[in-house]
Amino acid sequence: MGIHNLSIIAHIDHGKSTLADRMLELCGAVEARDMRAQYLDSMDIERERGITIKLQSVRLEWKGHVINLIDTPGHVDFGYEVSRSLAACEGVILVVDAAQGIEAQTLANMYLALENDLDVVAVLNKIDLPAAEPDKYAEEIENILGIPAEDILQISAKTGQGVEALLDAIIELIPEPEGDPDAPLQALIFDSHFDSYRGVVSSVRVMEGTMTSRSKLRFMQANAVHEADEIGVRTPENEVVKELKAGEVGYLIAGIKDVRDARSGETITTATKGSEIALEGYREPQQMVFCGLYPVDGDDYENFRDALSKLRLDDGSFSYEPETSNALGFGFRCGFLGLLHMEIVRERLEREFDLNLIATSPSVEYHVTMNNGEDRVIDNPSVLPEQNDWSSISEPFMKASMITPSTYTGTLMELCQGRRGRMEKMEYLSPERVELVYSLPLSEVVIDFFDQLKSRTAGYASLDYEPMGYEKGDLVKVDILFNSEKVDAFSTIVHRDKAFEYGRKTTEKLKEIIPRQQFEVPIQAAIGGKIIARETVRAFRKDVTEKLYGGDVTRKNKLLKKQKEGKKKMKSIGRVEIPPDTFIRALRLDD
Repeated sequence: MGIHNLSIIAHIDHGKSTLADRMLELCGAVEARDMRAQYLDSMDIERERGITIKLQSVRLEWKGHVINLIDTPGHVDFGYEVSRSLAACEGVILVVDAAQGIEAQTLANMYLALENDLDVVAVLNKIDLPAAEPDKYAEEIENILGIPAEDILQISAKTGQGVEALLDAIIELIPEPEGDPDAPLQALIFDSHFDSYRGVVSSVRVMEGTMTSRSKLRFMQANAVHEADEIGVRTPENEVVKELKAGEVGYLIAGIKDVRDARSGETITTATKGSEIALEGYREPQQMVFCGLYPVDGDDYENFRDALSKLRLDDGSFSYEPETSNALGFGFRCGFLGLLHMEIVRERLEREFDLNLIATSPSVEYHVTMNNGEDRVIDNPSVLPEQNDWSSISEPFMKASMITPSTYTGTLMELCQGRRGRMEKMEYLSPERVELVYSLPLSEVVIDFFDQLKSRTAGYASLDYEPMGYEKGDLVKVDILFNSEKVDAFSTIVHRDKAFEYGRKTTEKLKEIIPRQQFEVPIQAAIGGKIIARETVRAFRKDVTEKLYGGDVTRKNKLLKKQKEGKKKMKSIGRVEIPPDTFIRALRLDD
């Protein structure tokens, strides 16, 4: 029985999960009465948003052959998971929307497949749409990727048209895996998730040797030994087997309690007479975006801490540590793989653990060189030392690839240059579509870059990005002060050229939100000791001359002077009482 291991790769919303549904149906893996849309997507958020967050694998049988199919995430935040999935395969199905053509992440995932030396079966999906132009985009794929147009299959994952021919093509074009079942065991973990009853369930691909149930296994990167409690294959229900041989894909349960002990990229071998060589490509997850998360109700802090520790069991790629804000109380500083990952984690915390959370503005990690030569890593603007104490500061840069209809080229270039971008490449993929490549500071991308990109191009442009390293910049910390007191929740690090604009907009916005006090409240934006913007929340006014009737004007002036002195004294000793929901409204405006 031949084995074929493959992944489906595509841009977001090009039909990966729908195609997986049709393949499950045709191969008889799921009864028709049990079928549902996005069958392999296990989370409600995935179905609601129509995106894949956690990759899923399934074993199918077609005409006497076994097809191990991995449905991968399409979003750039989960690019490392995609790369590990591809390392577990011999081939990929490249899905392109017949109404949209090649998008930024199509290219990024295709290059990943080529780096892994995988065979590619190209597919144009959604040919049933009225707007579909399969012949046009088949030619575009041939010009850009070099795949002959006549070899590109045309299918509709929604109706099932052409999917049988695709299954036949998989058997014909994707080679069977190589590997010696008698060699020392080498198995790759390409995904893990936490089951509250069984512990960590890992998806594995056996590269060399044979993995047997009840054997002692060594996890090479974690340097730990665990016993294989259960091994099996997903059909898509878990089906227990006694062994997995070289070339096979399945799952492993070994009584592990934390996903971080069985990360993607981990190499498994036997505890005795095992392999001494780990598989290539393992790396720790790298958090790129940071923000503070705080419970709206301070009494929820303990529940919030428990929720984070439980979610961390299932998603080991985000980090958290306690922090305190004088405005928002007790919370946690969290690190995420990207903006979508941040949204997903926050939504899961609120939904699965019944919490109401407020997030501070997202920031990135800066490298600061102190005057004494010491290097510091700062991910929270409020802890950046005073400007006199450090000599330079470096920020992360991204290489952003955007594919857009050529009519929107000018507005996209304007957007990128306004975000301190440098053009690296501009290439016409066809007369109607152009690829722009810019190097951009990550801090300019994390706020609203993607929203701006979509709104300026009527939703047609696509974005993919990858890290480029750090560059020194003329960066400053802007603090927001209420009545001369700093509020750490609003501190941010920005480029000096944008500091005045940020200060002005923030103070204007806060003036509308901050409730009036008995005394005047100045709201100031400052760089160090220099005030760069100011707005004033006017005090409540009481008409102290109301009881006067007739008499000399000096009586009126005397009362007004007395009121003025009282307000001045109150301002000097009074504290600005700002309800927590004020900060929530202000920070959610940033969202």
